[in-house]
Amino acid sequence: MRPSGPRRKSELKIDIEGLPEGKSHVDVLCFDLVYFTRPAQFIILSAGVFFFYLLYGYYQELIFSLPGFTGYGWYLTLLQFGYYTVFGKIEMLIRQEKRKVPLKTYTFLALTTVATMGFSNASLGYLNYPTQVIFKCCKLIPVLIGGILIQGKKHGMLDFVASGFMCLGLILFTLADSKLSPNFDMTGVFMISLALVADAIIGNVQEKTIKQYNASNSEVVLYSYSIGFVYLFFLVAVFTDIASAIHYCSYYPKQTYGYAFIFSLTGYLGIQIVLGLVRQFGAFTAVTVTTFRKALSIVLSFIFFSKPFTIHYIYSGILVMIGIYINMYSKNKESSMVLMCKRLFYRIKKLFYAPRMKMERGTLTI
Repeated sequence: MRPSGPRRKSELKIDIEGLPEGKSHVDVLCFDLVYFTRPAQFIILSAGVFFFYLLYGYYQELIFSLPGFTGYGWYLTLLQFGYYTVFGKIEMLIRQEKRKVPLKTYTFLALTTVATMGFSNASLGYLNYPTQVIFKCCKLIPVLIGGILIQGKKHGMLDFVASGFMCLGLILFTLADSKLSPNFDMTGVFMISLALVADAIIGNVQEKTIKQYNASNSEVVLYSYSIGFVYLFFLVAVFTDIASAIHYCSYYPKQTYGYAFIFSLTGYLGIQIVLGLVRQFGAFTAVTVTTFRKALSIVLSFIFFSKPFTIHYIYSGILVMIGIYINMYSKNKESSMVLMCKRLFYRIKKLFYAPRMKMERGTLTI
């Protein structure tokens, strides 16, 4: 007969409001945040997103600030794929997971992943980092088109309005950058546009794959990037001067291989934290946090890396942000974050606008 009395802490099951039914743990990067309150979980996850992705952006731009590195963006992508493969394999071993998705699906996913990461990294050789970030913020546009073509999705009017704001903001931001930036080249615009198209395909195919096979994030990352590494190796070996890239990096091993490791590690960890934020607080909250992170990345880019600035960057960036929030609002009209914003705006309106006054039969009514 088991002795009565209080159980050990390790035996206690703690249920937190808002978690999926039957689950009581909040696993993020091998840490369990179940013992923290909901606000504390949000602060920890948001801080993690800012910390890892700000480092990711800083080291990415730092690598491309090296003299003569412009033509080696694809080699950097090859290194990144290699690091991601190692990180994904380690995570799958720790979690003791096995592959569920057919390799045929991963061969296509890997191809689009190579296009996304490769063109995105290579575009930095021709564009300012803030311009690249603004383009990445507008992923909705190709995702919207891809969802219609690949999955047959139907979108509401607000989605198309959001796309219109993003397109206008992109055009104005690109025009401002073309007049000011000495590094601006339409080749970079073409590359980042191709990266966004491939990213839209990835998002739609991954969504179908994960739903169909119930695959884990670590499995998708491992096989997409490991097969992509093979593709990239032949691509870099055949179509670029890989010997020149290796020779260049041997002169700057710390600034290339070392920074690429930090750049890849922070990107990989950032992905995991964003997924945790989505699971616990929803997509709208996660996009809100990542949007502020991108805005801060642009500000820090101007602070740490000298580049020309114009007021046109501000209002064109605001147009893009408006488009992002219109899109998220259309998908989360009844979410707690949206309702909270509505109440906040209502209170602000009451502070600045006096109530209407009417005279009815000599009586003053407010």
